[in-house]
Amino acid sequence: MAGAQGDRTREGKLSLAAAVCKQIVELRRQDKHPNNGGRQNMETGDAAKSSNVANGVEVYSTKINSKVTSRFAHNVVTTRAVNRADTAKEVSFDVELPKTAFITNFTLTIDGVTYPGNVKEKEVAKKQYEKAVSQGKTAGLVKASGRKLEKFTVSVNVAAGSKVTFELTYEELLKRHKGKYEMYLKVQPKQLIKHFEIDVDIFEPQGISMLDAEASFITNDLLGSALTKSFSGKKGHVSFKPSLDQQRSCPTCTDSLLNGDFTITYDVNRESPGNVQIVNGYFVHFFAPQGLPVVPKNVAFVIDISGSMAGRKLEQTKEALLRILEDMKEEDYLNFILFSGDVSTWKEHLVQATPENLQEAKTFVKSMEDKGMTNINDGLLRGISMLNKAREEHRVPERSTSIVIMLTDGDANVGESRPEKIQENVRNAIGGKFPLYNLGFGNNLNYNFLENMALENHGFARRIYEDSDADLQLQGFYEEVANPLLTGVEMEYPENAILGLTQNTYQHFYDGSEIVVAGRLVGEDVNSFKADVKGHGAANDLTFTEEVDMKEMEKALQERDYIFGNYIERLWAYLTIEQLLEKRKNAHGEEKENLTAQALDLSLKYHFVTPLTSMVVTKPEDNEDERAIADKPGEASYQPPQNPYYYVDGDPHFIIQVPEKDDALCFNINEAPGTVLRLIQDPVTGLTVNGQIVGDKRSSPDSKTRKTYFGKLGIANAQMDFQVEVTTEKITLWNRAVPSTFSWLDTVTVTQDGLSMMINRKKNVVVSFGDGVTFVVVLHQVWKKHPVHCDFLGFYVVDSHRMSAQTHGLLGQFFQPFDFKVSDIRPGSDPTKPDATLVVKNHQLTVTRGSQKDYRKDASIGTKVVCWFVHNNGEGLIDGVHTDYIVPNLF
Repeated sequence: MAGAQGDRTREGKLSLAAAVCKQIVELRRQDKHPNNGGRQNMETGDAAKSSNVANGVEVYSTKINSKVTSRFAHNVVTTRAVNRADTAKEVSFDVELPKTAFITNFTLTIDGVTYPGNVKEKEVAKKQYEKAVSQGKTAGLVKASGRKLEKFTVSVNVAAGSKVTFELTYEELLKRHKGKYEMYLKVQPKQLIKHFEIDVDIFEPQGISMLDAEASFITNDLLGSALTKSFSGKKGHVSFKPSLDQQRSCPTCTDSLLNGDFTITYDVNRESPGNVQIVNGYFVHFFAPQGLPVVPKNVAFVIDISGSMAGRKLEQTKEALLRILEDMKEEDYLNFILFSGDVSTWKEHLVQATPENLQEAKTFVKSMEDKGMTNINDGLLRGISMLNKAREEHRVPERSTSIVIMLTDGDANVGESRPEKIQENVRNAIGGKFPLYNLGFGNNLNYNFLENMALENHGFARRIYEDSDADLQLQGFYEEVANPLLTGVEMEYPENAILGLTQNTYQHFYDGSEIVVAGRLVGEDVNSFKADVKGHGAANDLTFTEEVDMKEMEKALQERDYIFGNYIERLWAYLTIEQLLEKRKNAHGEEKENLTAQALDLSLKYHFVTPLTSMVVTKPEDNEDERAIADKPGEASYQPPQNPYYYVDGDPHFIIQVPEKDDALCFNINEAPGTVLRLIQDPVTGLTVNGQIVGDKRSSPDSKTRKTYFGKLGIANAQMDFQVEVTTEKITLWNRAVPSTFSWLDTVTVTQDGLSMMINRKKNVVVSFGDGVTFVVVLHQVWKKHPVHCDFLGFYVVDSHRMSAQTHGLLGQFFQPFDFKVSDIRPGSDPTKPDATLVVKNHQLTVTRGSQKDYRKDASIGTKVVCWFVHNNGEGLIDGVHTDYIVPNLF
C-alpha cells in the first residue's frame, strides 16, 4: 500500500498463538469478557498444568506451514491432541491472527473423520452454530470479532481416548514496512509438544535479496540448532524445529519457554522500480522505486496535553518527539499545536527545520505540561489551517508535501465533541489535499472514530500501546512517513482491458514501503500489457513504465507451480475486500449497502472470514457413508461454492446447489447413447448449451446396465455468431462459420469481444461471455484400453447471474431462485441413505440422501457433494418430463 498505508503495529502483525489447546468449562464464558477474548484462562494457567499433558489432554503435535508467493502468504496451522482422561473433555484451539489476515478454511478431524468449515454470512453462521450446540453436537465457530481483537477460538468436546486434529488456514498479503516484508508468528503452545515445527517456503519471482528469522523467547545459541534458514535466487526457506529439551524453560522444568514472537523478514531484488505478474487472467503490480531524492515535508504535530496524558504518557511522547526532531531534514518545515481545553502553538506559522529552530523546538517539547480537557476539533482545525495557509502564502517549497500527525489518549469532551461533526469539519478543512495520521495512545479512546477520520483523509490510524516501548512505537510510526519519495501517484493500465481494479491512486509513496495494485484482465492480448506510474518527485514529475515479458512470465510460472496456483486471483480478492471494508467504514445508506454486498459476495466466493462472515464446522446430521472421507480435498483447494452452482458430471448426474439452503438437489437422466439433451437455452442472450450422450463399451460386471455420460457438448451464442464443440478428443471453435481446432494437449486462451475461452491442458475448458456467464467443461480420461469405461465430459455453470429470467433447459430452469422444503427424514431401503419428503414446484416427492462428486477443481479425485436425489429422471423437480428436453442435434 502507499507508504505505510495499512502497515501494522504489533496489534496488526501476523501473530499466531500457535495452536493453544486448553480446557475451558464452557464456551460461552469467553463471551463475557469481550476485551480479552477469553485469554485469561489461557495466559495464566499455573505451571503444574503445563507439562505436556494438561488436565488429561495431551497436545502432541503442532505444525505451522507457510507458503509465501509474491508477498501473498498462505498459512496452515495443524494441531493434534489426544484426550488421555477417562471422561470427555472440552478442548479449545486458540489462534491469534493479525488485523490483516483472513481465515480461509478450518477443519476438525475427530477419530479420523474430517468435518470441513463453511464460510457463511455472520448471522446465518451464528444460528447454525447455536442450533448445533443446543442439540449437543460438536460445533466450532471461527469469527473475526471486529477488526481489533484478532482472536479465533474453536472448542470441541472430545470423548475419552479420542484424538482430535485442528487445521486452520489463513491468508494475508505481507506489506513492505521499512524496507522489508515481515511475517510474525505468535508462538504460545503453553505445554511441551513432542513435535513442534514452523516451516516456511518463500517464492519471489523478483529474487530474494535478504532473509532472516528470529525468536523473542529463545537465545541465539539455542536457536541455532533448532533453526535453519536459507535463500537462493527466487526461493527461500525457514524451519524452526525445537526438540522437547530445547522447549523446556530449564533443564528439569516441565513448562515451555516457547512463548513469544517468531519473526521472519525478507526483501526482494529491485532491478526496476516495479514488477507486474499475470496469472490466469489476473494481474498484480508491485511498485517500490529506489534511490529517489526525498520530497520535503511540512508537518503539523497536533498533540493532546490534557490531564489524562499526565505522567508516563506525556514523558514518552516527549522522548519520541525529541528523537523525531533529531531525524528532521533541514528542508522540512514544522510546528507544534497543543490542545487541552483550548489550543496553543509553538510558533504562529510553520518554520523551517534549521539547526537553530530544531534546538528551540526541543526546548519547547521538554517544557510541555499536561492540563485540562480534550478539544480534538479545535486542535486539528488549527493544524490544518496552518498547513493550508503556509501553502497559500508560499512559506513552504512549491515541491513539498504536507502531513498532519495527531496524537491523543482520549475522547473529545470540550468544544465540538460529536465524533461525526469533528469528522465532517476535518474532512472539509483538509479537502483531500494531504493525509491525516491519527495515533491513539492507550485503550480509553474511541479508536473507530480515529481510524475512520484518518482513512477518510488518505491516512491511517495506529494504536500506541501503554507499554515501556511506547516512545519507540511513536518513533517507529514517524519513520514510516518520514521519507516521501513521490506525491500524487497514479497507476495507469491499458484502457478497457481491466476489470475490478483495486485502488490505483495514492497521495504518497514513502521510502521503504510498496504500492500494490491488482485487477482482472478482459479480452486483452497480454503480450502488450503495459503499466505507467506517474508521480511528482522532489525535483520533477516522473513516469515509470513497466512492460510485461510473457516469455519470462511463463518461465517463472513453471517454477511457481510448487506453491499455489491461483494466488494472484486470491491476492486480488483479498486486496479488494480489504479496500471495500475500509471504504465501508465511512459510507452511509445505499452506498454502504452496496459496499457491504460486494465485500460479502467476495468473502463468500473466496472463502474468507472477514467482519461480514463466519466459519462454521458442524458434524453432518445424516449418517453419511464415511468412506468418502478418504478423498477429502486438501485445504488449499477446498472452497465450497457459495454462488448458486449447477453442473452435470459422471453418469449424467445433474446437481443443483442452493446456497441459501446450504443444500443440493440431484437427479439422473437415463437415455440411449447418441441422444442430445438441451441443458441451457436463453432466448434473451442467445446462449444455448446442448450435450450428447455416449455409453460405456459394455455394461460392467457388477451392473446390469451400461453407464452413460456426456461425450460431446455444444455451446453457442446466436448473437455473436459463435459456436464451440467440445469432445473428449478436441475442441472446435466456429467464429462466423470459420473453424479453429485445438487439442486437449494445448494450453491456450482465445479472446474476442465479450468472450474468452481458455483451454487448460488435459484438464478443462473455461468459456466466459463477459462478466456474469462462465462455463467450465472438465475432461475425464480413462485408460485407453479399459475394457468397459470411455472418456467423458463434465459441464459446470460457475457463473450465470447475467443470464435472463427466461433461461430454460435441464440446468437453465434452475438459474432463477426457487424454493424447496425437506421434511420427515426417515430410514430408507439402504440404511446409510435416509429418505425424506421434498416439496418443490407444487409437487411432493420422496427423495433419498446421496452424494455426488464435484470435479471442477480436480478431475481425478473430486470433492464430495451431499444432495437429495430425485428419482425417475428428475420427475416433479424438472418442468415437464425429461423427454421434452431432447433436441435433434448439438447446434
